[in-house]
Amino acid sequence: MKLLRFLLLLPCFLSYGAKNKTNFVLVMADDQGWGQTGYYKHPVLKTPNLDDMASRGLRFDRFYAGGPVCSPTRATVLTGRTHDRTGVFDHGYALRKQEKTLPQAMKKAGYATGHFGKWHLNGLRGPGVPILPKDPNGPEAFGFDHWLSVTNFFDLDPVMSRQGKFENFKGDSSEIIVEEALKFMKKQAKADKPFFCVIWYGTPHSPWMALEKDLKEFDQLEGNSRAHYAELRAMDRSIGTLRDGLRKMKLEQDTLVWFTSDNGGLPKMKPSTTGGLRDFKGSLYEGGIRVPSIIEWPEGLNKFRTTNYPAGAVDIFPTIAEIAGLPNSSMRQPQDGESLVGLMQKEIGPRTKPLVFRSRARMAVIDNEWKLLSQPKGDRRKIELFNLAKDPSESNDLFAPNHEQVTRLRKELVAARTSIDQSVRGKDYPEGKVLPQPPRIFWTEVPEYQKYFKAWKSRPEYESRLRKIK
Repeated sequence: MKLLRFLLLLPCFLSYGAKNKTNFVLVMADDQGWGQTGYYKHPVLKTPNLDDMASRGLRFDRFYAGGPVCSPTRATVLTGRTHDRTGVFDHGYALRKQEKTLPQAMKKAGYATGHFGKWHLNGLRGPGVPILPKDPNGPEAFGFDHWLSVTNFFDLDPVMSRQGKFENFKGDSSEIIVEEALKFMKKQAKADKPFFCVIWYGTPHSPWMALEKDLKEFDQLEGNSRAHYAELRAMDRSIGTLRDGLRKMKLEQDTLVWFTSDNGGLPKMKPSTTGGLRDFKGSLYEGGIRVPSIIEWPEGLNKFRTTNYPAGAVDIFPTIAEIAGLPNSSMRQPQDGESLVGLMQKEIGPRTKPLVFRSRARMAVIDNEWKLLSQPKGDRRKIELFNLAKDPSESNDLFAPNHEQVTRLRKELVAARTSIDQSVRGKDYPEGKVLPQPPRIFWTEVPEYQKYFKAWKSRPEYESRLRKIK
């Protein structure tokens, strides 16, 4: 099968030449729900750039985040592993340095590597602040040579860190990081060097702050919903800036752009964020983990289409590894995803490797149309079974102790839990154990930030936390 995939893509690979390898741009929204695109007929939100991207690429209707909250998905994207294996159990946990990451592998393969935007893998909680120059768990520690990053979410007029040097920016944060990422890409193109670039937005995460021109489009909405949707409008515009920039540099043909979101949509926003799916961010129901996703790659896609193949963030590393020709040794084992290269040429299926999720004492396993969900309920566990092909809203629980699919998926779940537990204890690493990790703390507890408290108290995103500090 792998040989067949290679032969199908061989004309594409050969056309690039040794100095013109495929470039990769991974783009991720922060809290954008599955239903929040124009191509899903959202009642108020227009996303013309995402819509155009979807019409010219491979659009996933069943794509899953790495977890139901932000940091876990970021860990999964960079490692190809279910996030608990990496030590990122929830938001704000640091990624273990013992992991092997995608940017490290790409750097070794001769790629320039760049990170722009939200990081949130260094163990620091609270609204995003610029990463300190000597942060031992910053982007550089995991393979990014170039970075303009903050610890967590960010909004208008952000303060960011360019390789440890703090810089103040004016304007919409989505547009800022895309423009900075394009500068990085242009520099690499001039040097005839392929690039691997990550753009991780702070949008549409709270606090919701948007430009007046974007707010005006949503005057009919009330409260936080107005600014929330205005942020998404700005993000879509920045997607257009990214694609236009690649075209101007004549890089669009041999650049793979992969767009997705880090978790499901937010509750309390009107109109709803999840397109009729059950529940929201933080949940293992579909509304918490199913997210929009598009691959645009003119040279590598056989034809433009929409797929119902179940895929997820866990598949990103193996897919890029196959395209870039990375050795298996570049990936920490066990890997939980699979390469989607074959899917870029034609519909394939069924999926042979189930998608597994573990978060906050809950587990779910998705095996094609079937989904088994196990979560605490009092001193017992509640087990639910859903047929996602017939019931994507998960309104009809089919659980019965003797149900054929329950028996089969329970075995899958137990096997996954056993394997993940081994990883949690560090058995995947040469040391056979987990090396000391940084504490999971708020950045206000880090002495190096204290000198900025006075200047930052007036910033809306920091005010609620800093006002508690004398």
